[in-house]
Amino acid sequence: QVQLVESGGGLVQAGGSLRLSCAASGPTFNINVMGWFRQAPGKEREFVAGINWKDSILHYDDSVKGRFTISRDNAKNTVYLQMNSLKFEDTAVYFCAADRFADVRRDWNHYDYWGQGTQVTVSS
Repeated sequence: QVQLVESGGGLVQAGGSLRLSCAASGPTFNINVMGWFRQAPGKEREFVAGINWKDSILHYDDSVKGRFTISRDNAKNTVYLQMNSLKFEDTAVYFCAADRFADVRRDWNHYDYWGQGTQVTVSS
């Protein structure tokens, strides 16, 4: 089974930076898309960023464009989310997700594989 392990969350002041990592294991050769979602208390899970694993096409939600960068390391089967200029409203549990479909999708219901989530808290 594909497994995703996240790390890198924590507490940071507004304007600071964090780097999230998601390491994939198992039959990752079937994975074409990986992405990041976040969920704040009382809100639905929302798309943050995604990457097509094969061709490196990137997708971002408008709320994080220019501040967050998604990237990958093929040798380590790892996807990263570099978060700069963090804002209080970025506070949420961040989830790594993966699936076999060819294109990045913004709807979390489409993804079969999920990490455990990592808490990101931005203080004002």
